[in-house]
Amino acid sequence: MPVLAPDAESETGIPKSPSEARPLEAMEELEHTCPQPRLTLTAPAPFADETSCQCQAPHEKLTIAQARLGTPVDRPVRVYADGIFDLFHSGHARALMQAKTLFPNSYLLVGVCSDDLTHKFKGFTVMNETERYEALRHCRYVDEVIRDAPWTLTPEFLEKHKIDFVAHDDIPYSSAGSDDVYKHIKEAGMFVPTQRTEGISTSDIITRIVRDYDVYARRNLQRGYTAKELNVSFINEKKYRFQNQVDKMKEKVKNVEEKSKEFVYKVEEKSHDLIQKWEEKSREFIGNFLELFGPDGAWKQMFQERSGRMLQAFSPRQSPNSSPTRGRSPSRSPSPPWVFNKASPPSSPKAASASLSSMSEGDEDEK
Repeated sequence: MPVLAPDAESETGIPKSPSEARPLEAMEELEHTCPQPRLTLTAPAPFADETSCQCQAPHEKLTIAQARLGTPVDRPVRVYADGIFDLFHSGHARALMQAKTLFPNSYLLVGVCSDDLTHKFKGFTVMNETERYEALRHCRYVDEVIRDAPWTLTPEFLEKHKIDFVAHDDIPYSSAGSDDVYKHIKEAGMFVPTQRTEGISTSDIITRIVRDYDVYARRNLQRGYTAKELNVSFINEKKYRFQNQVDKMKEKVKNVEEKSKEFVYKVEEKSHDLIQKWEEKSREFIGNFLELFGPDGAWKQMFQERSGRMLQAFSPRQSPNSSPTRGRSPSRSPSPPWVFNKASPPSSPKAASASLSSMSEGDEDEK
């Protein structure tokens, strides 16, 4: 039974595999010369028009199961992913990483739509097409970039780039009058789904910029952009510049407050150290004071010793046992003749002479 001609197509509009359109003898004679995946990332990925696949060997139709088992072994599986890739972010990179790692040996082609096509079907972009092309070329998972990619994949486009599978998230993408632009790819068994990254998208980033427009306008005015470049009116320009001055003043006040807090903290720390040292020294001083002047201190003992010595020095010596005054009463001791009676001092010289004479008579009587 003869094999179909090369221009034969399936019922879905996707061309049938070359293995069904070329003789088996031709398949055995030709070798695959498809570009291989990049191994060293020392340069950006090439554009498709610079390194198009010129392989003449037929590309047999593969199933997803076969490709995941590593078939075919003589060429990489050519996977295609397309998009706008405006404001290239981690969500884009993760989707391309999934497309690159779908099969053991994959060659990832990435199609990027032009500005005209994007503005027509989706809307205005932040980055122009040249910037978006270059962003894709410098992604590590991309092996080849196709510029001005079609919005809807045609059989001619798939055949030209020898695409085996198309990778995209499984959410129906309604655009250009179709409920799902990948419907015919799914029906042909060439669609491989990837997972979206939640929490990040180009629309989210644009929403943040619109929400915080005043902040970014003030920042760029402060960095030297003109009001004309930012499309800012004269009044808003003056308002933003005044707000920048207020923010600078607030920042200075904040710095002063932080330095003041730091100074107060250091003072508190030093005062705490001083108080702690003072408490230690005061305890030592009180201890030494009590040792010296306390109830059982050294000063009391020394005072008692000195008091005893002084009492010994000032107390009269006891009379000998043979003293003639031993029989007298110890409470009364003879007064010297020159001591006057304190109770009745002499009122006149005559009285004084009389007392002296009486004292002398008394002494004579004692004798």
